[in-house]
Amino acid sequence: MKDTVLIDKRIYHLAKDYLLSRKITGVTAVLVEKYLNPLSYKPTTKEAIYQRILESAQDANMKAGVIGGAIGGVEKLATVLEGFNAKAILEKYAADCEAILDDIVDKLNPTGEVRRTSRSIWPHYCQTILSAANFIEQFSSASDFFGWVDFFDKDERARASLPMLLSREIEGFGFALSCGFLKGMGYVNFPKPDVHLRDIFTALSLCSNKSDDYLLFKAIIRVANHAGVSPYNVDGVFWLIGSGYFYDDLHLGNKGRVGSYKKEFIEYAKPLLERI
Repeated sequence: MKDTVLIDKRIYHLAKDYLLSRKITGVTAVLVEKYLNPLSYKPTTKEAIYQRILESAQDANMKAGVIGGAIGGVEKLATVLEGFNAKAILEKYAADCEAILDDIVDKLNPTGEVRRTSRSIWPHYCQTILSAANFIEQFSSASDFFGWVDFFDKDERARASLPMLLSREIEGFGFALSCGFLKGMGYVNFPKPDVHLRDIFTALSLCSNKSDDYLLFKAIIRVANHAGVSPYNVDGVFWLIGSGYFYDDLHLGNKGRVGSYKKEFIEYAKPLLERI
């Protein structure tokens, strides 16, 4: 049987060194390291947490372009959503998703066609707006919310149940988006099992090609434990290889995009892992 610990350690270090080996203009060890450690801060108000939820909820498929891109950023929703005050939103709209969309169209005039079919992005997003308001209103304050998150984060056995719970509480907020939301607030134990990590992990047999988001999440954490780094760190390494997007350094490549090296990395790493 192949040694999983050795394989996990090896793949992490191969990945961490890979982008530097490509000699991409401007990509240095210091720059890569910046993306492997959390720089985010925790919001100090419920309104800010609610806004973060809505920002995370658009990070799937084409939603970012259809939602934020159409109105100049999720922050513009503040004019419709009572400054992201969940209580005021629920009092204003109750359970009327169509009324929210009517006000968004009237006050923010989104670019592009606003489709209103049951399968369209905007109606679904308005459901997220209401369910997220109901969710965040369960907490008395930002510190109350973070105390709740910390309860799960401190127990390795319970940790994975938090993104599962969030995905059930908030409409359109699946397991991966829930992890992205938590990771974005500096919680290093919630890697986001996105398409880039899935492609790399399955191609290199780090997890089964039948693994769902939960099992991929666990595989990322396993690699992190064996490599002696945080899951956030492992997430960042493989995501940079897969996406080629240095989002905080827009002077690189094409506005931060240096191109994906996912296919090349898989071809490079596979024979090296097979020797272990």
